[in-house]
Amino acid sequence: MQHLRFCHLSTFYPPFSFGGDAIFLYHLANGLAARGHEVDIIHCADSYRLLSSSADLVPWPHHPRVTVHTLQSRLGALSPLLTQQTGWPWLKAKKIRRILGSKKFDVIHHHNTSLLGPKIFEIRPEHTDYIRLYTAHEHWLICPMHVLWKDNDHLCDQPRCFRCSLKYRLPPQLWRYTNLLSRSAEHIDAFLSTSRFSIDLHRQRGFLKPFVYLPCFTPSPGPLAEAAGQGVSVRPYFLFVGRLEKIKGLQNVIPVFRNYKKASLLIAGKGDYEPELRRLARGLDHVNFLGWIPPSQLPVYYRQAIALIVPSICYEVFPGALLEAFANRTPAVVNSLGPLPEIIRECQGGRIYGDQEQLPRVLDQLQSDESLRNQLGENAHQQWSEHWSEDAHIRQYSILLNEIAQRKFGRIPWSQPE
Repeated sequence: MQHLRFCHLSTFYPPFSFGGDAIFLYHLANGLAARGHEVDIIHCADSYRLLSSSADLVPWPHHPRVTVHTLQSRLGALSPLLTQQTGWPWLKAKKIRRILGSKKFDVIHHHNTSLLGPKIFEIRPEHTDYIRLYTAHEHWLICPMHVLWKDNDHLCDQPRCFRCSLKYRLPPQLWRYTNLLSRSAEHIDAFLSTSRFSIDLHRQRGFLKPFVYLPCFTPSPGPLAEAAGQGVSVRPYFLFVGRLEKIKGLQNVIPVFRNYKKASLLIAGKGDYEPELRRLARGLDHVNFLGWIPPSQLPVYYRQAIALIVPSICYEVFPGALLEAFANRTPAVVNSLGPLPEIIRECQGGRIYGDQEQLPRVLDQLQSDESLRNQLGENAHQQWSEHWSEDAHIRQYSILLNEIAQRKFGRIPWSQPE
């Protein structure tokens, strides 16, 4: 593939970010740039500041061919609030239009555009030889809360979005009661998802635009960095990596370790649910909260773990921590919900449990059988190398771009002579 010009748009982008969608985009942008492509990123700092009071933002290094455009308004939080209600980036549209018109982009790719609004799909550059994509890293297209977690209490069985928004103490999104999303979606040439389960879920919930399945990825682990403090752990341990939120399900795992003491549980991450989790772990010396661990230090935690535990009680799309574990030859123990069983069965890289009674037996099997966990780790790493690594992802991404361009134009514009 010739060297292309990409413009990626996302509400959140490091360091103004919270979750895996922003980390994925960071790796994708720099991976493309390392292969000679030119990449621009548009993201909204006002949206991050609306949701976080953290001022401890450490700059992330970028490849020289990556240009980051940080959207900020003098009105601060009012800008994303207007977008949240109307679906239109009123105070940011002019700058977005100017950036899109600054280069002849070949690919315009939307990611989490929740607080940029669906109307952003309609902002067009003057040239026409480009393709436009949207990757559903979560379920924002069918859920105002993104995660199909109803009333901030349980899995969404039947949509009641107005009441659910109030339960989250958020204003209901007025644009969702219009045809704005369906009209704006007509400007997207292809919708992508990293999960077959999520594609089916969108269809069941009424979003009928066809999706393309494009697996997620994580880069190769770098050289092992020395873990902070006195090292990782002198005892065998299971590992959790992620935001400490109710939907991540740790409250169902910690009580299991009250009786299961053959190994420790290390918890890497931070979040609003941490006080409740710490309360559950009170008196358990073998359950340790590590706080946020820099990405450069995570590989050593993965490689020494018995397994990663992914106990999510919401519909994940594709947890990045799973891929990080697999890249480090670490198997996973996952809750039997959403796409998690699909991922484990596909790679034969872990074990699936159905409830809290089954979980200790699964933990004990992996803790006591080193040859089993080594084999599962190798299976996971093999699948990661072939399908979920950076090289594999960008290779499939490139093929997909050519296919979409051929379908849209009857030719591939960037392979034509100037």
